[in-house]
Amino acid sequence: MTFPQDTQPRPGANRSLGDTQDSRVQLYSAEFAADPHGAYREMRKRYGSLVPVEIYPGVSATLVIGYHTAISILQDKNNRFSADPRRWQTSVPSDCPILPMVEWRPNALRSDGVEHHRYRAATNDALEGVDQHDLHDMVERAAASLVAAFPSSGSESERTADLISTYIQPLVFMVLNEILGCPPEIGADIAAASAALFDSTDTQTVNAMFDDAFLKLVQLKRAQPSDDVATRLVQHSAGLSDYELIHQFVTCFSAGMEPGQNLITNTLVLILTDSRFDGSGTGFIPTGTAVDEILAMDPPLANYCITYPLQPILVDGVWLPADQPVITSMAACSNDPQINTGDYSRNGWNLGWGAGPHQCPQHARSAAYRIAVDAIDQLLDAVPELRLAVPAQDLQWRPGGFHRSLVALPVVFPASAPPSST
Repeated sequence: MTFPQDTQPRPGANRSLGDTQDSRVQLYSAEFAADPHGAYREMRKRYGSLVPVEIYPGVSATLVIGYHTAISILQDKNNRFSADPRRWQTSVPSDCPILPMVEWRPNALRSDGVEHHRYRAATNDALEGVDQHDLHDMVERAAASLVAAFPSSGSESERTADLISTYIQPLVFMVLNEILGCPPEIGADIAAASAALFDSTDTQTVNAMFDDAFLKLVQLKRAQPSDDVATRLVQHSAGLSDYELIHQFVTCFSAGMEPGQNLITNTLVLILTDSRFDGSGTGFIPTGTAVDEILAMDPPLANYCITYPLQPILVDGVWLPADQPVITSMAACSNDPQINTGDYSRNGWNLGWGAGPHQCPQHARSAAYRIAVDAIDQLLDAVPELRLAVPAQDLQWRPGGFHRSLVALPVVFPASAPPSST
């Protein structure tokens, strides 16, 4: 990746990131998506822990790539940073395609203080009711139906499939719908809105899609309550309005859908390409170990956890301007040489779930982890000879400043043992 040549930091001197756009690293480029870790290494050499970036053409931010710096910002107890983007939003065109990913919503992710606690408590309580055994059964049912329907195209000896479109994406969609208590017809509208959110569709379109779909779900659960996350949110003692409920649902579904499928996909790439997981070693390595490693190395949201300094603040010798986004690179921070030990199993230091008061809620983390492990185990139990259809270096990664996501995951498996017969 090409970096500006005139941006070497001055050792021992405070510096400002309020420079020209030409000196900023473009996180949305295809070049960055192809080799983010190479880019992070180069950033570390040139800039240290804080990097001037663009998250979209003309939209500036500061990217945190130092682990300890990220922790100090995300766990700041002096109220110097806010999760509320509204003051910054006034400087961004209302039709900016990435705005749906970062704009203010009445939810825990974009609120501070009393409102943050109110929204987070309601969401945590609703998610707490998801039984892990029931969740396993949901994944098992979805996996069995999808594997049985794998495409039959290919040669006489092998079959081919794109795992994202034929297995991972529909599985996450089916399980999320069941957790939320969302009927398929509403779920399809929600999935389309979630995809538009991560594909940087314009704000007005995305919000209209979410509003229409989730208002139907709110009305359904008020009329026909059941044992599901949506009903528990609707009935919660926080007394959320329909407008607030819509945005809690946006958070639940969007945080579960795209990141959920990316976590499964990225873990499968590791398992299918790393000899440690092919069974030829000295012992069995559980799928959870691969998930733990991906949460550190290639988390599904690579750059997020956005905060805004309430006033200009000096951090690591860099002046961060007031009301401008400071984005934590969970991928770069977890790979910071000062913290990464190379031991990923059940590590407690990765930032894949974020950190501080706005980190992913515990019950959401547990559900996402359980879905990923079970989805992968069900697939590999059914199709143990699954392998990549192309060399790993030929896999294409979707450009975008926030996610770590493949375009497709093409695989092959023996035609002599079709999945439906296992």
